[in-house]
Amino acid sequence: MSAAPTGAPLRGPFRSGDRVQLTGPKGKLVTVSLLPGGEYHTHRGVLRHDDVIGRDDGSIITATTGDEYLALRPLLNDYVMSMPRGAAIVYPKDAAQIVAFADIFPGARVVEAGVGSGALSLFLLRAIGTEGVLQSFERRDEFADIARSNVATFLGTVPENWTVTVGDLTETLPTEAEDGSVDRVVLDMLAPWECVDVAADALVPGGLIVCYVATATQLSRVCEAIRDTGRYTDPDPSETLVRGWHVEGLAVRPDHRMVGHTGFLVTARRLADGAVLPNLKRRRAKTEFADEDVELWTPGAVGDRSTSDTKLRKVARQAAAQARRVADAEAVPGVSSDAPDSEH
Repeated sequence: MSAAPTGAPLRGPFRSGDRVQLTGPKGKLVTVSLLPGGEYHTHRGVLRHDDVIGRDDGSIITATTGDEYLALRPLLNDYVMSMPRGAAIVYPKDAAQIVAFADIFPGARVVEAGVGSGALSLFLLRAIGTEGVLQSFERRDEFADIARSNVATFLGTVPENWTVTVGDLTETLPTEAEDGSVDRVVLDMLAPWECVDVAADALVPGGLIVCYVATATQLSRVCEAIRDTGRYTDPDPSETLVRGWHVEGLAVRPDHRMVGHTGFLVTARRLADGAVLPNLKRRRAKTEFADEDVELWTPGAVGDRSTSDTKLRKVARQAAAQARRVADAEAVPGVSSDAPDSEH
């Protein structure tokens, strides 16, 4: 199957229509879309787009006040942190671990559910390359629309090797993927334990499932569900904490702030049909789950606010509009169009 480009970074001088990330004198970042004759206005002066167009990536641009700005093309990490979102995204630190721990390789056949705002989809598409296939599943039409638009904005088009199916994974996966045809299954949803059996049907022997969950109760339940199927290796749970460091000469110390807990990852390998995993040399605690156990730890119960339907429709319109502008810019050389300027 042929596929559209998978978001390889652009090279060479900045061109009309390119997105550029500007870092100001105080370290503030702003992303703008370059337009001949365009201007970026700040309270300290004006930076002309024509002063950026034709310059190399990593150049220093001077504003009318003499302030200097560093001009760089945004990385995928930068884009996913500032793109329109209807659902919480998988942060780059976790997306990187999913790609590594799930061993996502060029040419892999991957199933993803749910798609959310498309952040993880972009990382998976880049990892599988043009020869791989990504099948994404999402229960809500609004999220699916936002994800399609965000992916199209970053890649310039919707890749031919990516599909988004709206529906419940347990019902739609058997009709969209043959048994034993999928290399990897990535589950980012509230109740992934409901899908571990259907995922096992789709996976090849030796294939891998990775579940991304937010709370310890979800972590416990999905691990026990994987064990109870008898079709996987023992689950391997983990979390990733990222802490930056301040380094200036001998002044070396950890940053005052860090990216702490965002979620847990659980991975397990699919056993061959009929294979029985040898008993582990340890006692297994007795666990019984009720629906109320999980309800106590839903995002709403722990204080996270859900996105309203009105907000979702607004974000969907915004994402679709920026995708159309990118498509128009691709179709008409020299015409600059892209997402609205964003700061982060």
